[in-house]
Amino acid sequence: MRAIKTAAVMAMFVLSISLLAAAERNKFGVSDTQKVTFNEPIRVGDVVLPKGEYKIQHTMEGENHMMVFTPVIGREVVTARVKCQLVPLQAKAPQSLVLYGHDQKDVHILQELVFRGDTAKHVF
Repeated sequence: MRAIKTAAVMAMFVLSISLLAAAERNKFGVSDTQKVTFNEPIRVGDVVLPKGEYKIQHTMEGENHMMVFTPVIGREVVTARVKCQLVPLQAKAPQSLVLYGHDQKDVHILQELVFRGDTAKHVF
């Protein structure tokens, strides 16, 4: 009887893990939510986000891919909502990358985000 209970618990665990793994990526090959840390202030769209950790929500607005950046912790509630283009990768990304440029005032400007395990990158 104990062996049956143990087997049932193990089966439920494996099923739960497989469901989570399957639900992790959407039909575009990217996760619906991610976290990113910016070590310096960075311009995302029209907003300069202070350095810190952000939750990113990937959403659709009609045909537009949108990303919403919300601070995970901190008193400043600066959020950014920006349109992105998904560009397919040849394989799953082996690591996460933040690519940015600089403007005339040397402010970081977000250009691309790649998250480990995704099959597409976000281009701004």
